[in-house]
Amino acid sequence: MMHNANLMLQHGPRQVHPFRNCYFSLFIILFVALLSLNLASCSKARKPIGDRAPVIGFSLDSLVVERWRRDVDSFTKAAHDLGAEVVLRVANQDANTQISQVKELLNQGIDVLVIIPNDAEKLTEVCREAKRRGVPVMSYDRLVHNADVDLYISFDNEKVGSLQAQAASEAVPNGTYIIVNGAITDNNAFMINKGFHAVLDPLIQSGRIHLAGEIWPSDWISDEVRTRFEALLKPGQKIDAVLCGNDMLAETVISVLSENRMVGKTIVTGQDAELAACQRIAEGSQFATVYKPIDALALKAAGFAVMMARGEKVRYDNKIDDGHYKVPYIALEPILVTAKTLGSTVIKDGFHTREDVYRNVKP
Repeated sequence: MMHNANLMLQHGPRQVHPFRNCYFSLFIILFVALLSLNLASCSKARKPIGDRAPVIGFSLDSLVVERWRRDVDSFTKAAHDLGAEVVLRVANQDANTQISQVKELLNQGIDVLVIIPNDAEKLTEVCREAKRRGVPVMSYDRLVHNADVDLYISFDNEKVGSLQAQAASEAVPNGTYIIVNGAITDNNAFMINKGFHAVLDPLIQSGRIHLAGEIWPSDWISDEVRTRFEALLKPGQKIDAVLCGNDMLAETVISVLSENRMVGKTIVTGQDAELAACQRIAEGSQFATVYKPIDALALKAAGFAVMMARGEKVRYDNKIDDGHYKVPYIALEPILVTAKTLGSTVIKDGFHTREDVYRNVKP
């Protein structure tokens, strides 16, 4: 069950009293004007929260992808255990809605903003606005471009791509490949794609692998991917491997392959280790997925969010370029999952139960 503690900090209007001394009044006016200019140019001018509970504004793109529900539940529980309140807003895959919701959170008086952006570009300005108001910003799993957020925490997304490509190229070292990328608005999709190509490009140049096409959808939309993937399938052409941006896209690809009687003849990879994907791996229709231990990400992010709300420094080892700034970056390790490793990864960790994973597999 998700917690949605809508704690609002109320600030009533200040009463302005007339002063008899005009010189003192002029001084106050000039002081306020200078203070306003300073606040507009400085992103760190904010009062310490003292002993009260930190209020974390959590702005989420959507709950369409299975994993986001896990993220929210784990993050919220961890934050509550640390004595913080979480105000959740879900934008339902709409960037303009998310912008409005972030502004609403800022107006409520949150102490830190944690954001999973729908669009890496469109959310830039509202994240900058948060910083101008003195609210630190954490990009959770997806990076906001050109926003100079205070912290980016995610899994190593380039490795997500390279793990998929390495597994596929070891299984099918020669053949025809297709890449189905994630949303073109999502910075992670480009990082994963970079990981794909780091492994595949030398094989493409050597002639061992032929890349029949790449799909870049406008969003994480299955219908668009379905149409464009169908267009790449030529009569009589064999497709040896399809690398997908996530498991939802892999499911779409497998559905099309099934309609063309190609399931089992084409290996398909994805990421997120969704239950349906792990079931497909157990059944043999999906070759691999990449597991990202979400609890570890959510627990760390909640702890860092509380630290940021209290004005404490977060230690980090890496930085990532957001297009204009070098952003502090904490990267967690993803894990490849195949039929051989289901038991030692997602099942061992309790991410999924053995009964659920093998539900459709006959003993």
